[in-house]
Amino acid sequence: MANISTAGVDPTKMGVGRAIAVLTSGGDAQGMNAAVRATVRVGLYTGAKVFFVHEGYQGLVDGGDHIRPATWESVSMMLQLGGTVIGSARCKDFQTREGRLKAASNLVKLGVTNLCVIGGDGSLTGANIFRTEWSDLLKDLISKGKITKEEAKTSSHLNIVGMVGSIDNDFCGTDMTIGTDSALHRIIEVVDSITTTAQSHQRAFILEVMGRHCGYLALVTALACGADWVFIPEMPPDDGWEDHLCRRLTETRKAGSRLNVIIVAEGAINKAGKPITCDQLKDLVTKRLGYDTRATILGHVQRGGTPSAFDRVLGSRMGVEAVMALLEATPETPACVVSLSGNQAVRLPLMECVQVTKDVTVAMNEGRFDDAVKLRGRSFENNWNTYKLLAHVRPPETKSNINVAILNVGAPCAGMNAAVRAAVRIGIIQGHNMLAVHDGFEGLALEKIEPITWNIVGEWTGKGGSELGTKRVLPGKYMEEISLNIAKYNIHALVIIGGFEAFSGALEMVQGRGKYEELCIPMVIIPATVSNNLPGSDFSIGADTALNTITSTCDRIKQSAAGTKRRVFIIETMGGYCGYLATMAGLSAGADAAYIYEEKFGIRDLERNVEHLTEKMKTTVKRGLILRNENCSSNYTTDFIFNLYSEEGKGVFDCRKNVLGHMQQGGTPTPFDRNFATKMGAKAVLWLTEKLKECYRHGRIFANTPDSACVLGMRKRGLVLQPLAELKEETDFEHRIPKNQWWLKLRPIMKILAKYKISLDTSEHTLMEHVISKKPPVHMTLTK
Repeated sequence: MANISTAGVDPTKMGVGRAIAVLTSGGDAQGMNAAVRATVRVGLYTGAKVFFVHEGYQGLVDGGDHIRPATWESVSMMLQLGGTVIGSARCKDFQTREGRLKAASNLVKLGVTNLCVIGGDGSLTGANIFRTEWSDLLKDLISKGKITKEEAKTSSHLNIVGMVGSIDNDFCGTDMTIGTDSALHRIIEVVDSITTTAQSHQRAFILEVMGRHCGYLALVTALACGADWVFIPEMPPDDGWEDHLCRRLTETRKAGSRLNVIIVAEGAINKAGKPITCDQLKDLVTKRLGYDTRATILGHVQRGGTPSAFDRVLGSRMGVEAVMALLEATPETPACVVSLSGNQAVRLPLMECVQVTKDVTVAMNEGRFDDAVKLRGRSFENNWNTYKLLAHVRPPETKSNINVAILNVGAPCAGMNAAVRAAVRIGIIQGHNMLAVHDGFEGLALEKIEPITWNIVGEWTGKGGSELGTKRVLPGKYMEEISLNIAKYNIHALVIIGGFEAFSGALEMVQGRGKYEELCIPMVIIPATVSNNLPGSDFSIGADTALNTITSTCDRIKQSAAGTKRRVFIIETMGGYCGYLATMAGLSAGADAAYIYEEKFGIRDLERNVEHLTEKMKTTVKRGLILRNENCSSNYTTDFIFNLYSEEGKGVFDCRKNVLGHMQQGGTPTPFDRNFATKMGAKAVLWLTEKLKECYRHGRIFANTPDSACVLGMRKRGLVLQPLAELKEETDFEHRIPKNQWWLKLRPIMKILAKYKISLDTSEHTLMEHVISKKPPVHMTLTK
């Protein structure tokens, strides 16, 4: 994450004497309001004046009442709203020089020299043209007597920073654009609803999703629902695809599946560049196979609704970074776009990103489809490779004679089943025999082991909980039985999916290798826990689903107070000693404070927070939200904090408390968790396959090196494997958390957005990067 300012500069003074205008342009996207809110509040925090530009570029041209000062209160209660509160419009006027002259005049009169544009590639290109013409526009305005030379001098150059708001995820240089994750939420809700009715009637369903000429939404949807086929513009199907498709649908029906799902991107084409449509596919399936087939075009449903937790956090992070980029810019700095790379906010030259985005179109027009996929970026390419691995492959005739066992350990969480499905199917494709172990390490000791097949896991992607069954029991006391069963079932490798118990249990297994030779087999741990507390991974499967549950609950709770007197809600979240859920939910729900174990607090801090809230409640804002991680303090309990706020708020606000409990562990997995789990499951088994080749000696598997037992995790920008032995040093075992956690750097943002006068960390700095020459590191790709 960005961090604010250059060493030695007080971030609260960076914007003094400067003005920032923010506008949203082009198609709306969920999460735009989070970006606007963060831009306004961080702008005000730095001492700058901030203006809303209503109705996009049209408002910039029309000026007057369309450009209004923004206040702290004016962006309150915006986070949970879809669309864009300040409006967006397609604007012909701004495309003319005359229109841009008017826009420049309006900005100069208000002293605005910093423009933050939230929109798609067209909107951002327009902003860059405006910037390059700026000095000529000023000369024209002086010659026409519209502005004075003094005004021109104080507004001598215009800084532009873009944030990409687009559900299509079609802008190169960023892994995710604002709105994409929320659109996937809408799509997956529909797919889940449709699959239940389809199964009742043995139907085939064809769904068309948005994305213009970008297949990202279709591709991730196909991965997240285990679709039979996906059509995307970047990779048209080979000639004769009609026969292949019908054969595939027939095979899945014969294998016992009651439903077929085909996903089509709205810009899908064949090799000749002709569109592939829902109706065309419906006719094909109906006429050739006689299946009861339905086609659904999802349309603008995908743009609507409340933004997901991911988009709110993304929009908030981008907004902070955008303000910093504007205030740090010099006349020589190129216009930049704030992007997400893996888990990091980065700044990229705007026109480089626009150029690569255009290069995709050129590559597709020239039939260079492999290049088009590569140009879309690492995230897109990884998704495509994973889809190819899982979709159009028949298990090999020759078996590897390798037995891989899969078990779930710890508490159940959404996404575990998707990881199991991917691991099982990739294993079968590799020729391995896959074994399911029920009830974790205990099941491994008690012989709850059976073969698991391609069809058994078919519809597991969208199922919450753990179909294999899971327990918190560690293997220590069962080591004898476990080693006997590994020998009895001839298990050559283990995939352990779970939380901190999975990590601790695997460490015990590695320690047991000295005594039990049977434990000398490769093992991989896939982090899956709502607490997100495993070392070696920035994210765990299940945490995104839990975070969305907490966020939507906070939205409802805040809304319940609408129209009543001033009210503060105290909400307790899960997470053990890890404050990830409380912090991220605080960012995505707009909390006033989030108490966590990692950031020690005492009675003085509580007192300051209560006073801060009391002051806030004297303004037009009527609601307060306080989150508390369940183990943040043994003495400052949820009841204590509730009583304290209730007592101190008498006469100003009243309090309510909620303990969210196990609802945070349930539910169907979010698109992020399904997709993440699918990639993790696939990568884990591909790694094991390579490791087994390394460990094969004299007709048997023998693995006892540190790198034969690893955690597969997401670190900053890609999936990496790290030996358990190394991660042991990074772990606080008493509190079951990693010693260093990346998300702690986001906590100051939450406080600034809640109007606390604090200083932001200035130690890290986000510099401009380049996209034109960027090549993805080898470890990030999911191909073998």
